Amino acid sequence: MNKYNSYKNLLSMIMLVGLTVSSFVQAKNELADAINLDYQDRLGAMFKDFHANPELSTAEFVTAKKMAKALRNHGFDVTESVGGTGIVALLENGPGPLVMMRADMDGLPVKEMSGLPYASKATQLDPITNKTFPVMHACGHDVHITSLIGTAKQMVDLKEHWSGTLMLIGQPAEERVIGARAMMEDNLWQRFGKPDYALAFHVSSILPSGVINVVEGAPFAGADTVDIYVRGIGAHGASPHAGKDPIVLGSQIVMALQTLVSRELSPRQPGVVTVGAFHSGSKHNIISELAHLQLTVRNTNLDTRDTLLKGIKRIAENLGRAAGLPEDKLPEVVYSEESTPPTVNNAAMARRLKQVWEKGMGKDRVTAIEAEGMGAEDFPFFTTDPEITSVYFSVGGTNADYINAARNGTGPAVPSHHSPIFKIEPKPAVTAGIEATVLALMDLFPTAN
Repeated sequence: MNKYNSYKNLLSMIMLVGLTVSSFVQAKNELADAINLDYQDRLGAMFKDFHANPELSTAEFVTAKKMAKALRNHGFDVTESVGGTGIVALLENGPGPLVMMRADMDGLPVKEMSGLPYASKATQLDPITNKTFPVMHACGHDVHITSLIGTAKQMVDLKEHWSGTLMLIGQPAEERVIGARAMMEDNLWQRFGKPDYALAFHVSSILPSGVINVVEGAPFAGADTVDIYVRGIGAHGASPHAGKDPIVLGSQIVMALQTLVSRELSPRQPGVVTVGAFHSGSKHNIISELAHLQLTVRNTNLDTRDTLLKGIKRIAENLGRAAGLPEDKLPEVVYSEESTPPTVNNAAMARRLKQVWEKGMGKDRVTAIEAEGMGAEDFPFFTTDPEITSVYFSVGGTNADYINAARNGTGPAVPSHHSPIFKIEPKPAVTAGIEATVLALMDLFPTAN
């Protein structure tokens, strides 16, 4: 038996030729052995290189070049500079579906304090703000891109067992939720074909290393960045009756916004409206003419998003009217382009892949834990319009003993994503990401004739 047979092929062979259970278990483990060998030979060094040399959103020039070179070396047809620094790698392998796997590749403007021997010391000029920042892979994108390269090798080695076209995407600027949209605006599907299926994963600091998490609902929320400009009429602080105070009005808006989730959404429907910043005024005794509120708005479906965004505008404008402002001075609500729809998994595909991973990796390594927070992703720009059947899953990246110690109070807290002390246990995270991706791809592609 070829040691690279996928679980699906192995199961078919068991039914046809009656392989023993011990033979099946041995064959099932051979994909994991091949991935571990690749990590030992080159992927471990690649991960450390990516981690030590992160690049900011829209400026992933060297990272993209390294990825393009590695994928070309595996025989993929690679196109660079898609939507900025994005790359698209295609491997045509006979008739069948087009299946896409995406990995994001940008770092964050964070000074690394992890203490790792390969910690980033990089700094970079941010082309968006024109300021220089320290840079760190504080969200695990180095795991994603290393796993993508490892997936490429395994799928090439398995070519005789599947049929179709594999699309691997290196995506820029996920941290600013603008990279996927930029690639789509660069006519991604028109140039390279629209996938029949789409996959992506994120390494997780709260899951034990190597564990796969997949849910049927929304693994990531939708997010909108909203600004409210509250205009007032300036006056002396000793004579408030002579003006219209935007700080008072802004405060009323902040409090009224809290009723959107508590009184306009179903109690079982999640939503978040957070005012993250409130700026106004210049001196103790001056009533200013402008207050600026900065909001983040989160949701798990488009109906909730519509309710929240319309409610923000309604509350702001009508509280302005209640304060006696003229129509030309009503609060202005501005929706930023830094927004993304919710990431919603196709339920049938999520169930299907969960079974594939349970059989191929073991039930003890697969779970279905709903997200506790409302973090966002820009992956749905690939999958929402037009709609593509997709699944976004998570891969654990923190040592289980470390997690258990943090939970029972005998050890430090697990560093969160975006923390300067964030660090992933790379080998089990990278290899599990590859194994789960390859098993999923082999199930989605038909068996080669």
